[in-house]
Amino acid sequence: MTMAAVLLLSTAICAQQKPADEEAHNESLQKATQNPVASLISVPLQNNTNFGIGPFDRTQDILNIQPVIPIGVSKQWNLIIRWITPIISQPAPGTQNLEVFGIEEDTPAYLAGVAVQNNASVSGFGDMTPTFFLSPAKPGKLIWGAGPVFVLPTATSKVLGQGKLSLGPSVVALVQPGHWTIGALVNNAWSVAGSGGRASVNQMLLQYFINYNLKKGWYITVQPIIAANWEASSGNVWTVPFGGGIGRIMKVGFQPVNLSAQFYGNAAHPANGSPWGMRLQLAFLFPKLSKEEEKKLLEKKLKELEQQQKQKK
Repeated sequence: MTMAAVLLLSTAICAQQKPADEEAHNESLQKATQNPVASLISVPLQNNTNFGIGPFDRTQDILNIQPVIPIGVSKQWNLIIRWITPIISQPAPGTQNLEVFGIEEDTPAYLAGVAVQNNASVSGFGDMTPTFFLSPAKPGKLIWGAGPVFVLPTATSKVLGQGKLSLGPSVVALVQPGHWTIGALVNNAWSVAGSGGRASVNQMLLQYFINYNLKKGWYITVQPIIAANWEASSGNVWTVPFGGGIGRIMKVGFQPVNLSAQFYGNAAHPANGSPWGMRLQLAFLFPKLSKEEEKKLLEKKLKELEQQQKQKK
């Protein structure tokens, strides 16, 4: 009778411990994904849709493939490589005022020109942006990283890139008290080489991020990207979004993923720029597993293989 009671109690404790362990693992993974300089390999696929562009309220779509690869360069330091490759589809450049070409309004030529501007698009690769952060392997309460950012002239069309090689400093700093992650990433790039026929580059990017982690992998996030083109004319320098969204860390089969959806309105934007946009992300996560986690994963895979073999028989 005593032995049965002990077994029942042990089973109940294990049943309670398993969800608790899983919740702790989820929160640890949440914080790692929200830390730009964490020792976590990830491959985010981030799709940014910008609405209401130009006189015909067109849509621009940018798919960023942006793997993050940490490398231990010593016991004290990690090198974090973040490489962004954009695939862009956007309205082809045109003019709002066809009369400057001698095309009178409401003529067949005018209507044909409007139709072209309303539907023509250009697609291809944009300029790649690699960033290299040097970060302490064992940070304190303040987590930080610093290093160079590059903008490479890899665009497949003149209208999809700047045609310049640019570089500059990039810094990230954050804290993660309790369920929170609060921080900011900022960089500024200047053109140093490229076609003399293209405009000089002097641009700043500031992304602050505030995340609050909930149960079962859910989190609330605010992470707008503020941009400044210092070479632009007055009134066209700033893009200042506001908004946020939700996300969740979960598993698809054995693969941990980070899913999120965010919406932003632009309080300031260049002329004919987008007044609002949507950001959807699917990130594949490859965390380092402990020996116990590796053992559990192997046991789970073996059980599934055994079940598949039994079903075949």
